[in-house]
This record gives sequence, C-alpha cells and structure tokens, in this order.
Amino acid sequence: MSVLRDYAAAVSEPTLPFSLPGVVNRYDEVVSPDGGLRPGWKAMADLALALTPDELRRVDGEIRRFLADDGVTYVTPDAGAQPWQLDPMPLVIDAPTWARLEVGLAQRAELLNAVLSDFYGPQTLLASGVVPSACVFGHSGFARPVARPGAAGTQPLVLSAADLGRDAEGDWHVLADRVQAPSGLGFAMQNRRVIAQVLPDLYQGSDLHRMEPYFSALRAALLDSAPGVASPQVVVLSPGPHSETAFDQAFLANALGMPLVQGSDLVVRDGWVWMKPAGWPHARPRERVDVIVRRVDAEWCDPLELRADSRLGVAGLTEAVRRGRVRLVNGLGAGVLENPGLMPFLPAACEALLGEQLRLPSVPTWWCGDPEGREQVLDRLASDDSTLLVRTIDEPRAQLADLPTAQLAALITAAPHRYVGQDVLPLSQAPVWAERSRAAARPVVFRSFTLRYGSAYRPLVGGLATVRAGEEASPTTKDVWVLKAAQDDPDQGLVESAPPAIGPTVPTLAPRALADMFWAGRYAERAEDMLRLLLTTHHQLEQLSRRHSAQAAESTGVLLAALQRLAGSQQLSDPDADLRSLLLDAGRSGSAAHAIARLREALEGVRDQLSGDTWRVFSNVDRATRALRSGPHAHRTAESAGRMLTAVLSLQGVTANMMRDPGWHMIEAGRHLERGLQLCHLMLATTTRRREYRADREVLEATLTAAESIVTYRRRYRGSVRTADALELLLSDRDNPRSLAFSLGAMRAHLAAMPASTGSTRPERLLEHIETALEHVDVTALTATDGEHRPALTEFLVSTVAQLEQLADAVAHVQFESGPPPLPLSELALIEERTGA
Repeated sequence: MSVLRDYAAAVSEPTLPFSLPGVVNRYDEVVSPDGGLRPGWKAMADLALALTPDELRRVDGEIRRFLADDGVTYVTPDAGAQPWQLDPMPLVIDAPTWARLEVGLAQRAELLNAVLSDFYGPQTLLASGVVPSACVFGHSGFARPVARPGAAGTQPLVLSAADLGRDAEGDWHVLADRVQAPSGLGFAMQNRRVIAQVLPDLYQGSDLHRMEPYFSALRAALLDSAPGVASPQVVVLSPGPHSETAFDQAFLANALGMPLVQGSDLVVRDGWVWMKPAGWPHARPRERVDVIVRRVDAEWCDPLELRADSRLGVAGLTEAVRRGRVRLVNGLGAGVLENPGLMPFLPAACEALLGEQLRLPSVPTWWCGDPEGREQVLDRLASDDSTLLVRTIDEPRAQLADLPTAQLAALITAAPHRYVGQDVLPLSQAPVWAERSRAAARPVVFRSFTLRYGSAYRPLVGGLATVRAGEEASPTTKDVWVLKAAQDDPDQGLVESAPPAIGPTVPTLAPRALADMFWAGRYAERAEDMLRLLLTTHHQLEQLSRRHSAQAAESTGVLLAALQRLAGSQQLSDPDADLRSLLLDAGRSGSAAHAIARLREALEGVRDQLSGDTWRVFSNVDRATRALRSGPHAHRTAESAGRMLTAVLSLQGVTANMMRDPGWHMIEAGRHLERGLQLCHLMLATTTRRREYRADREVLEATLTAAESIVTYRRRYRGSVRTADALELLLSDRDNPRSLAFSLGAMRAHLAAMPASTGSTRPERLLEHIETALEHVDVTALTATDGEHRPALTEFLVSTVAQLEQLADAVAHVQFESGPPPLPLSELALIEERTGA
C-alpha cells in the first residue's frame, strides 16, 4: 500500500479537508487537480510512491530518535523545552516554480533594505507621503536613537526571512517579513541532516540543492560586514538558553565557527565592544568584537538608551553602533520592517526606491490609519467575515483573537493607526504523517531566507516549512527540497571559491561561559556520585530483603542516611519510593535528577563549543526516565539508575575530545572539586562511627563501592576490610583517581592552566593549604575512637568540606566575573544601597 497513492485519492474527492467557509478547494503541494503528482514529485515518483505505512512508521521513529540524540528542542514560555517535530515527507518545489519565486524574494529583500535605510536616514518615503508617518513612528520597532539624517546606507539588511503561503490558485504571498532577528536557518539545516539520514534512497535519488554552500556564503558575508578589519571577530548574541530558538542560535554559531555570547559576556569600553576577560572587571579586555549577529530584539539590546530594565543587552551598545565601531546584523531598528501596516504601501515604495513593480505580493492587508482601509475593515467586522484577521501592528496575531466584535471595533476607532486587517488565505496543503497510518492534509507555511552576499541578495534555495493541525496546535516542520533545473547546476547557485585567508584564532571565553563549564563539571560529578551511591543502596536493600540480619539493616540504614545527607529527607512511604524520587524529582535539591537538569542547563549555555555527541547523554537519560515512570516495580529503579549512570559516564568520553583550552580545564577543575566534596560527605555519613565488626565491614565495602574503589581495594589489600586501609585509599593515595589526594592534584594542574592564574592567586593558595594538611595527616590517628565515634576523622572531613567550599568561592571570584550584579537603572534604591549613597 502506497501512502502517497492513498493521499492522492483522498484529496481528489470533492470535499477537501480544512476548507474555510466559502472556499471549495486548496492548492495541494503534491497532487494536481487531475489527481496526478505535481512536477516536483513526478521526478522522484518511483521512490516516493514506494513509501508504505510501515516504512514511514520506521522513518518517523528514527526521526524522533535522531532529534532527541542531537538535543533539538523548541522552548515555549509555558511548557519549557519541547521536542522538535519533523515530518518525514518534504515540501518539494520544482525548478521553474522556484525560479519565479527566487526573483521575487531577492527583490523584496532589496526593497526592505532600501526602506530601512530611508526610514533611519533621509526619510523621503515619509516626507513624500508614500508611507504614512503614523504607521512607522507608531510601531514599537522604530528605534529613534539610531535615526539621523546621515544614516543612509549604514544599516543594510544582511539576513532576512519571509513567511510565505500559496492561495487557492497556487500564487505565493508574503504573510510576514522576519528581519528583526530572523530565526530558523539552523533548524532548516538540522531538518535536512535528519531527513538525509532516514530517507537516504529518496534523498540521494532526488536532484535537489544541498544547503551547505549557503552557510559558507553566510560566513563570508558576516566577515565582510566589518570593512577595513583584517581578521574581524564575529559573535552571535543570544538571549540565553531559555530563548525559544536557543538550539537554532547555537547551531548557527557552531556551523559558522563563531562564539555564541550573551549580553553579560560583552562590555562597551572606550566606545568599542569587547569580550569580557576572566576576572572582569579587574582584568582589562583585550579581544574586540567587530560584528554582532543579533538574536536579541532591539529594544532589549541596550539598557542605557533602549529598554532600561533589560538584562539581555550591553550597556552602551547603541553609542558604539552610532560611532560605526561595531556592526549589528541586522541593525538596531530593523524590527520596524515587520510592521504589517507597511504591506499596503510596499508596491508604491518599490516604485519610488527601486523604480520597479513589486513582484512578490503581500497577503491583502488594510492599514486602519487610512480612512478607506479602516472603513473596509470595520464593514467586514460588522458582517462577521471569518476570512478577516484583525491584529495590531506590533503584537502577536493571537492578541485580539478572543475579543468581541464590538470591543474590537471600538479599539480600532480609538487608535486606528495601531491596527490592520488581513485576509486569511486558504493556504496550500501538504501531506503530513500525522495519524501513524496514513497521510493527512495540513495547511503549510514556507519560511524562506535571503542573504546579502556581495552586492546582491541571494535567497536560500530551500527553507523551513511549518504545518499545523489547528490554530492552537503545536507546529510540525518539513524539510524543503528545491529541485535543480539541470543535474550539473551548482548547489545554491554558488560556485565554490577559496575561503578568505584568515589566521587561526583562539576566542576568549567569557566569565559566564567559564562559570557554566565549571558548574557543568560539578553537576556531572554530583550526578555520577549520587547514582553510584543510589545503586549501592538499592543493592543493600535487596540484600536486606533476602536476609533480615541486624548487620544488613544497620548498613542499609547508614547508606540511606548518606543519601539524606546529600539530598535531604523526603516524607515518603518506603525507601524504594525515596530512591525513585532521587531519579525523577528534578526539584529535589541534591537528587540525581536535579544534578542532571542543572548539568543540561549549564551545557546549554555553551552549546556552541560542544560536540553534538553531548546531547546523546541527555537523550539516553530521558529514555531511562520514561522507562522508570512507566513501571512501579523496584527492579526498574536500579535498571534506570544504571542506564543514567552509563549516560553520565559517557560525557567524560565526550569532554576528553575537547581542545585543552580554559573551558576544558574549568570542566575538569569543577569535576575534581565536586568529587572531593562528595567523597568527604560520603565518608562523614559512613566512616566517622565505629560499629559491630560485620556491620562495619559491610558499611566500608559499600562506601568503597559507591566511591568506585572496591576493585582497587581488593587487589591491593588482600585481607578483610580495615578502616585505616580504606581511609588511606580514599584520602591519601595519589594513584587512585577517586581519592581526595588525586582530586586535589588534578585541580592544581587545571587551575594553573587558567589565564587568570599566577601561581599565587587565592584559589591556588587555598588549594596548597588543603594539600599540605592532607600530606601531614596521620591516617592511623584518624581511625582513633572515642566511644563509638572517630572525632579526629570527623574534624578533618568537616574542615576539608569547609575549605573546599571556600576554594569554590575563590575560583568564582578570580576566574569568573566579580563585582556587583547588573541592576536595572530604575532600581535606584538598590543602587544607592549597594554604593552606600
């Protein structure tokens, strides 16, 4: 059974799915009106028609696994990070259709660039009345601080995007322009990579444009955006890992080989933008930034001149832009072009600025600031016209969705320049593997991207398609395949050229990135040690269920107390439930789930510097978590904990392949610091009290097992387990990678490699003090007892924990950013309090 044949038969029926009232048909992207395949699909009909439901079910499962392994997510404000949805069947566009669309996209980007330069420069369009002033100045995206008469030509549009849809006749219309911080290019490339892997025969058998050359062109265009600079420093400015498109931003930075930074990583000094060095503000910046690929909305970019409560931007950035000392891609104020109120005036603007007719029309739009447009919108509102969408010029489409008609009309009448009316197009439909047994038709929106490369605009030959089952449904994406007109056509129409001669560079890691890596190492070790202790405790619980001895009960109680020392006590019905909580409850501080969640968050902040294999760690953890949630049986706890431990351990293999730069040294320093802390806490809970001989032996063996030293102990000490021998192995044996002495020595080496280290910094002095104390400790004296307790051992471990925590604070002070945290200018009371005013 062929999925496409069944789909073609279904859409050829008289009543098509998802039709709007009064609309009898939609343009179908696969099936022509006569029931045959469209030209693009005909070229690969043999392979496409061979796709069966079983094959697509397999492909769909592989897509989900590949996306999970790569950590591809889309962050929503309500639900957080959600899995990226990709449909197996691509959107296919044949060469003649693309040729016509490509010309329109290039012209539109050139027009928008000219309009942007005019709005922030001579403003001839406003002076001549081609575009009403109220439509522009009433939009929140117009950045007044960068508007000045001499600004013409200083803010060209480097990268733009447009959301496109086809009407019932198959004609393309622009639904929205995306120029503020156009997103989706990284998602589009990720989609292509996945589809190429899961449908290799169809992909290889289709003569389509590959996307890789476009990223090379984008990199060259960004480097050329800093004229006169021999080796410009280009960075991608992100709002952070909680941004909706955090993956897209990190992918782009990784693909371009450019640092992904946040506003806190940059500083304006002497009119230039710099990367903050380690130990800022005591250390002077040395690495200047020449080009910023802006993924932060303009109003949040500068708390001094734009939005005062922003913590995402860089204070003074606007002044650096005005001086021409840094280039923003796209420039501040580009968001005004996303104003739907401009759409009715673009044809006239095209003739005024380019001397051409607009080739690619916008969706029919009426700006209510124009009396005729307002009258038409109000008339259609009064008649309950369901094909009309009313929206503000600078807020989300859904903002007015639930308002009664009378209230909406009153809002328009009170401030007409704030509203537009738009036709709701009967968008074309495409097949979606939505029901796991057949393809269903869904309306499709195509996002295209256009790049200023050299002196011309070049659209990406491909893009990102989105389908939805309904207005409120989560989106599913499609890869976009554009077929070549001839087999020997160069991909993307770009002939490969030699890359520019640029010497190798080692970008500075900002203090925030160093802190993320330090904490990534700490959380990775914390998760590993908690999982080892949990598995050891689970084993003891099983032993207790088989043999109800006093020794087994005592040793099990000791291990449970150790878990509670590290993760707090939970009022749960039984120990098994407590162990499950440690694996599942990310809100429980100290639990394995909490450590893994914080580890993921820390690594998201430096995603551009990590191998893609990193995210397989979390996809394997997620699979283990789902398996544990699916069954209440006790054996599932150990099984899932073991799978999680394997995943976390694999992270060490990933980081072992990193460059030995400050970031790697910070990960390893954090890992060994945390290993020392966890070991001391474990020993405080298990070794500081003397017990009956058999119970003491079980506790010591469990401690060595949890500390991953039991095999070494048995090989080295062939007799029974003795406290002194265990302490020697865990504390002072420098050949044991799990010992305190080894961790301190490793920390010393990693801290010495950091740029802010001198050999005599406070962290290095504190570390030397801890090592010296450990060297002079008498292990035999530590085992001495006073009744049931070992006071010397307790004192030593408590003191070491306090010193390690003090060391962690000192590392943060010297290696990371110090000084007071950034505060909004509006919080004057807090500023006065901190400055002593």
